[in-house]
Amino acid sequence: MKNCTLIIYRNLEVMVMRVGFIGFGEVAYTLASRLRDEGVDVVTSLEGRSTRTVKLAEKAGVLDVPQEEVYSADIVISAVTPSVAIEAAKKAGEHVRGVYVDINNIAPQTVRKAGSFIKNGRFADAAIMGSVRRKGAAVLIIAAGEGAEDFMKLNRYGLNIEVRGQRPGDASAIKMLRSSYTKGVSALLWETLLSAHMMGLEEDVMEVLEYTEGKDFRESTVSRLRSSIIHAGRRYEEMREVQSMLEEVIEPAMPSCIMRVFERLNEIDAPPDADYSDLLRLVAGKYQPPRDDEDINR
Repeated sequence: MKNCTLIIYRNLEVMVMRVGFIGFGEVAYTLASRLRDEGVDVVTSLEGRSTRTVKLAEKAGVLDVPQEEVYSADIVISAVTPSVAIEAAKKAGEHVRGVYVDINNIAPQTVRKAGSFIKNGRFADAAIMGSVRRKGAAVLIIAAGEGAEDFMKLNRYGLNIEVRGQRPGDASAIKMLRSSYTKGVSALLWETLLSAHMMGLEEDVMEVLEYTEGKDFRESTVSRLRSSIIHAGRRYEEMREVQSMLEEVIEPAMPSCIMRVFERLNEIDAPPDADYSDLLRLVAGKYQPPRDDEDINR
């Protein structure tokens, strides 16, 4: 009897849990699909949305409701484009009584501004720490703020959320610091291997680095080189955000140098299946060695 009661209670708990999404792109679709599979009631408002968005929501089994019903969900997840994150929080404003989760890729100071509009609910700052496309709903999400613990309850329904930090903006800061590191490594790899290529030593340097860095080094390096070209423009903009954040705490030296690398890479049109040697040859023409003392001292 005790077990039966427990099962009934758990089923009731699933029935009453409602998650609302503001915005419904790839991130929302991936998370909503898992939550729906686990029995969670998931809603969004499709009024005025694109045909693609409507199809994604229908595919995930998400219920289309008025915007006010989205705001009344137990957990409201804002998954919009960074440029409208503040506006989304402002509109939700006093309507939210549960937890409002900002999962957008925005700077800590922008997160805190968004949180300031949530007057009657609890706010959580969340950041996705990997590729939703590759990892699906199992991707790690870190969260901070007073609503983070309640947001983490969605782990019962198949998500992978960890609380990191206490203040709104902490999760976004962690993600941006990670971004600073990973993009810095990519930029350094480009300059190292490009220099090796121009000296006719690219394969020797690659083999030595494989020896010291481990057996997966070549595969991960080629992936970094290729993705750096494909996403160079976006990564340049992301590093501007990183630089702005770092300037609040230190006098950063690296961001401007990393941005210069991505600025050059953004001019390259590389085929998606190009080998790393082909990529190096394509980029080589964009890097000119100093021609005289004036250039060296510039």
